Amino acid sequence: MTTVLPAPVRAPAGTPLTARVAEAVLGLGGSPTYVYDLAHLDAHVSGIRAALGSVELIHAVKANPDPGLLRVIARHVDGLEVASGGELAHVRQVAPEVSLAFGGPGKTDAELVAALYARVDRFHVEGLNELRRLDVLARDMGTRARVLLRVNIPTGGAVGVLTMGGRPSPFGMDPVEAASAAAALKSLPGIEFVGVHAHLASGLDPVPCAEQGVEVHRWAVDFARRHGLPLAEINLGGGMNVDYGRPERVFDWAEYARHLTVPGGPVVRIEPGRAVSAYSGWYATEILEIKKSHGEWFAICAGGTHHLRTPAAKGHDQPLAVLPVDRWDRPWARTGCEGPVTFVGQLCTPKDVLARAVRAGRVRVGDKVVFALAGAYARNISHVEFLMHDRPAVTHVGDR
Repeated sequence: MTTVLPAPVRAPAGTPLTARVAEAVLGLGGSPTYVYDLAHLDAHVSGIRAALGSVELIHAVKANPDPGLLRVIARHVDGLEVASGGELAHVRQVAPEVSLAFGGPGKTDAELVAALYARVDRFHVEGLNELRRLDVLARDMGTRARVLLRVNIPTGGAVGVLTMGGRPSPFGMDPVEAASAAAALKSLPGIEFVGVHAHLASGLDPVPCAEQGVEVHRWAVDFARRHGLPLAEINLGGGMNVDYGRPERVFDWAEYARHLTVPGGPVVRIEPGRAVSAYSGWYATEILEIKKSHGEWFAICAGGTHHLRTPAAKGHDQPLAVLPVDRWDRPWARTGCEGPVTFVGQLCTPKDVLARAVRAGRVRVGDKVVFALAGAYARNISHVEFLMHDRPAVTHVGDR
């Protein structure tokens, strides 16, 4: 019989790990598993909602479509944003009553029709051609589509980790096209203009993120005034930074709200994804082998970047904690190493690196490794079919 004896967590300073997650991981087998702490998420989103005051909050489903997460998030937000027909159908099943916005480039006619049938509340329109197609489809169905024009505004503001606007981009329409769209609205009876949407960059700290929002708000108000449009809503997008290098440094929503100084009038909305769910997810696995190569130690873990693509995609080290496990039926597994260890996966590529040169004390075969900040853009963006390993499991803790 196997006896598993838990020991204190070993982790680089600041790596978050809730007690619920640690307990769940020690009870898991060796298969890679995503662990989502729903109580942690509930408290986190509640705090965001409280900090924002009158600013409305919608959440980008693309960050993580996990049903358990979405049900918790839906309790606190003013709506969810979907970016495909698949996300639309999924969310309508998971949270059928939630208000929806439909965004994203390259929407097909079939997706637009599905969104109209589903009574999506807002369309974030990316271009004049999409606006005209939506008008025809809405009129054919005897309805009107409520629309925000997504504009690529040349703000000259802060540049984030991912820049989506302010320069040539496939996202949104530049001011010249936006002006053409505004002029066309009077001849598009299937369209009801609601406002302006802009998502210009991701990975911004609270102050520059808020300052960018102020600039977008100013531009939108001026745009509507110049074109004689009734401006009901301004969506400032997302872009809030999640700091993988300093995982204890949670995005400061109160500071963001203090610097988001905009006058009254149109409803102001924001649309974060990563900064809502990232902190409440962990990727748990087990060390299969430890080896030394040319003077450097490597811990080979079950799974890898085909399950957790984030560190490879963003070029960072995923923060982690090690949960020591004594396996008395496997005495050879009690040997290990100390000093800097690079954690890798099972893929046949040198790019399969989860974290480099981590100082986590003594690390042994059989120990559990838990990677933090894995609640967004992690499992759902990973190439799980590569090498045909088993898919990672999903476990929820702290459910209410």
